[in-house]
Amino acid sequence: MRILIEEHQYDVSKVKDVLQGIDALENVEGKVSIHYVGYYYNAFLRDCVFILPKVLVDENELVFGRLNPEDIINIKDANPLTPTERDFIYKFAVWIYRAIVVYKNSKQADSDIVYHVKIAQVGKGLRHLSNTYLDILLQLLQFNRENQNFFFFVVKNMHAGHNKINWTRTISHSAAIVQNGSPVYLNLINKRRQINFDEELLVIFFSILNYIGDVYGFPKDINCNFELIKGAQFEAYLNGLGKTRLLRIKYKYFSDKALELWNLCYAFFDEKRQMRVNTEKKEYLLVKNFNIVFEAIIDELIGDNPLPDGMDKKQDDGKIVDHLFTAKSLIESRKEPTYYIGDSKYYKIGHSLGKESIYKQYTYARNVIQWNLNIFNNGEMPDSKVKLRDDVTEGYNIIPNFFISAKLDEALSYTNDGIDKTDRQNNKHSKMHFKNRLFDRDTLLLFHYDVNFLFVLSLYARDNASQKAEWKHTMRNRFREEIQEWLQNDFKFYAITPRENTDGEQFIKDNFQSLLGKIYTPFETQDGQQYYSLALDKDYPQENAFVLDLIESGFYCKECELGQNPQDVLPKVVQKTVASASQQLLTIHHVQRYLNQHFLVGCYHSQEQYDWIMGKNDKGTNLYNVRLKKRGTEERDGALSSADLAKMDVKFVILYKLGEEGKNEYKVFHVHHHATMDAERMQRAWYPDPRGNYFCYVFDEEVQLSTNIDVATIIVHSQESGNHLEGMPIFLSGEELMKFKVVK
Repeated sequence: MRILIEEHQYDVSKVKDVLQGIDALENVEGKVSIHYVGYYYNAFLRDCVFILPKVLVDENELVFGRLNPEDIINIKDANPLTPTERDFIYKFAVWIYRAIVVYKNSKQADSDIVYHVKIAQVGKGLRHLSNTYLDILLQLLQFNRENQNFFFFVVKNMHAGHNKINWTRTISHSAAIVQNGSPVYLNLINKRRQINFDEELLVIFFSILNYIGDVYGFPKDINCNFELIKGAQFEAYLNGLGKTRLLRIKYKYFSDKALELWNLCYAFFDEKRQMRVNTEKKEYLLVKNFNIVFEAIIDELIGDNPLPDGMDKKQDDGKIVDHLFTAKSLIESRKEPTYYIGDSKYYKIGHSLGKESIYKQYTYARNVIQWNLNIFNNGEMPDSKVKLRDDVTEGYNIIPNFFISAKLDEALSYTNDGIDKTDRQNNKHSKMHFKNRLFDRDTLLLFHYDVNFLFVLSLYARDNASQKAEWKHTMRNRFREEIQEWLQNDFKFYAITPRENTDGEQFIKDNFQSLLGKIYTPFETQDGQQYYSLALDKDYPQENAFVLDLIESGFYCKECELGQNPQDVLPKVVQKTVASASQQLLTIHHVQRYLNQHFLVGCYHSQEQYDWIMGKNDKGTNLYNVRLKKRGTEERDGALSSADLAKMDVKFVILYKLGEEGKNEYKVFHVHHHATMDAERMQRAWYPDPRGNYFCYVFDEEVQLSTNIDVATIIVHSQESGNHLEGMPIFLSGEELMKFKVVK
């Protein structure tokens, strides 16, 4: 077995023979490097060659921090390798092979970078010596695929004659009962099998298949129902018992198939044993640009596929984002998630980031922000429910943006699932247009992590959906917690809520310039109380003192760490409500003066909804909402278009309680103006369970009509027209309304 390292500069004289069978061009200095990762057979050396990823070497071009790649080209003669390092390289080659196979078979594979001709098979004819662990595993799988008839033939013979009676033993070991002159035996003895060595060999073989399926993700395809050797017992076989048992039963086999199977099983337990494999064909499985495979590995393990909200990896400016997913926002209690943007960096160990990579990552974030804004600018709602811009504060949610690069675990462990802040020169970067504005569109933060390459490689290669999903969930939470910790080091976070006599939104508008980028609305409204988040950079104490004084003049303000519920630190504030006016004080309007203008007859469903209409909302405003149609979506019952509603120029809203229209009890309100509100704005206004957009009529006062109206008859007439749904708003001109006056 020969070992080469991807992109390492070798002297041509040292690798000339090894490179036969693969394209590699020499430069003017007599150096050559290979830009592939994978496996191929060298017919000249009659041996296999593995090209391993460049993550094996550090910034000093050393393997394991101490060996030159030239020293391990021929692993058989590589004396500097310790037994642990030698074993690692054998196993590592298998994981690389498995990862390339999984990538090749995935939907996201780039077929232009994968080169594959079928791997060697066990057979006769032209042969070569090989002690490659991967060879052994592939031959075991090949034998299983091609010899199902052999297995069934052996099993059939093993069970033949089991139910025949052994009359000699039955007569000699049990007493007979004589009945009608004939002996009757009650305890018949069947023929018993001795130890079946065919069965033991098959049990060992299928136990090996089960083991390599669990460890490396190879398909098992075990069709025989044997009790397999597993767990600690199989570990004992790996530690020497396997070879011992096979040697004891070797003399029992005479058929070619049984001997071939025995040799395969013995070779598995003795990795250094030389085997003969067919080499009539040129063999290789290579991938060019392994960085694409590494990107696919990370994307499979942490990313969303497909990307959220119709986004494409290739952005409009031609830049290609590696990873994008939606997950819980960095600030606790926000119902909507946010976007997380990642970029894979396939470098040698210790390689630092370039300025170009950092700048491109900022550009990815800008493009994602604009994509999200465009969705709302078109009057739509993204499927992910992510809304980066807050309409009230005009602040932007924090977008976690990060690099992931590979590192080798110091103990060469495949089980350490660690992902940590990189130990390179810088592990976080920032770019901002204005200082001390965390919630600003132009404030972009970038974090850098290292992941254990061995762990993600093995997890991807096993291709176990449940294991991948579990790790994805764990890592997404870890990303969030790590970034929260970083932000807490640089910023102080506060939760604020308006005081009893403060209109929070108006206060923010009045002090917009001082609060822009420092304040954001990440929290849900709790029991009618609105909460905001305030973030202040610790490097600006003088400015922060001014902002805190300003905020505390209209808000309750307490420190609130990321992840903490604002209700835990802030007092409960009793919100004001608007009382209904006394009937004797109401302004009287004559319907006859509004014959050509419109009245809306609408209903409310419950006392909770009526209280909301009467001012139990974030603005303390009297208003009534009508469902709006949304282009490109299924229409909601009773929804109307914004254009049609605006044309009607409604002057008065007549309200009745649904189910009690027969009482003919109603209230009339004069419309001051109207406004369109989306679901998020309605939620901030404490409207229960908003769905879609709404057209809202804002009242300035409750009034009285000079003419009593028969609301029940209006509803019956509308139902008879065939276009009325229960509770649907009814629009009438003043002239039409006069037809339903109550005649005394």
